[in-house]
Amino acid sequence: MNVTTPSTRPSPAAQRILISGASGFIGTALRRRLEEEGHTVLRLVRGTPQGPDEFNWAPSARMLDHGLIDTVDAVINLSGSPLGQLPWTPGRKQRMLESRVQATRTLAEAMTMASTPPQTFLSASAVGYYGDRPAERLDENSPRGEGFLADVVEAWESATAIAPETTRTVTFRTGLVFGPEGGAVGPLIPLTKLGLATRLGTGGQHWPWISLHDEVEAILHLLLRSDLSGPVNLVGPTPATADRITERLARDLHRPYLLRVPEPIIDLALQDARELLLSSQKVLPKRLLEDGFVFRHETAEAAVDALVADGV
Repeated sequence: MNVTTPSTRPSPAAQRILISGASGFIGTALRRRLEEEGHTVLRLVRGTPQGPDEFNWAPSARMLDHGLIDTVDAVINLSGSPLGQLPWTPGRKQRMLESRVQATRTLAEAMTMASTPPQTFLSASAVGYYGDRPAERLDENSPRGEGFLADVVEAWESATAIAPETTRTVTFRTGLVFGPEGGAVGPLIPLTKLGLATRLGTGGQHWPWISLHDEVEAILHLLLRSDLSGPVNLVGPTPATADRITERLARDLHRPYLLRVPEPIIDLALQDARELLLSSQKVLPKRLLEDGFVFRHETAEAAVDALVADGV
């Protein structure tokens, strides 16, 4: 897949944008912003459509009306079974993989059959690609790491390869998203409010984070104001450790930060899913910054402060 140079072109006129996963945490916020900017958002749903902006598809059966693709300027793929469903049983791991690969392949195949493929295909991905790399600074040129998530991401991104060459394709590798309606710190908020804020393992592992605001604005940037293609890291510009994030959340919520869960206990409780909490990834948004994107929240502390200020 070709990687293009940064662009400073202005945002284009109103577009018709098809989104899978539009009802999710990121998809809901993204749809709201696109509509605020005057774009038309069409949603793919697995059930019976409830309105004129909804269209049925069945990614597990590779079923999607490719004629719908002819009517849109861009496709954004946010589909995927939640990674936070624990424990990671063999069945859940298979669903995590298949839900991502099947959805991506179904969209890409429909584009190849369309008479007028979309200009842009943005497909979600994840920083899990890099594996556990505590001693490295990681950008889009870094090779893939090891582990279940790295395997999933490689297959997920590879499924975009069949998209038409005329369609600019971006796989945006997202980190832990901080937002008021859920996201990565969602499960930590009620525990912290109860006075159970906890250091996870040593707390020194780097968590690649991004605020929900910057996640959505970065997707808009890639869609409307960029010529980039290929992988793009969607993470905050200043790396932060898990300890900095969980301690800041406790401070902002005026709760103690005294407890610690040792790594062996997390390993025992989560087994394969230890990657979610204990992997260390100092991921940098190199291509996004070079492309002129400006973050509202440049530090994890600023993102947590904004989260708490929103009234979580």
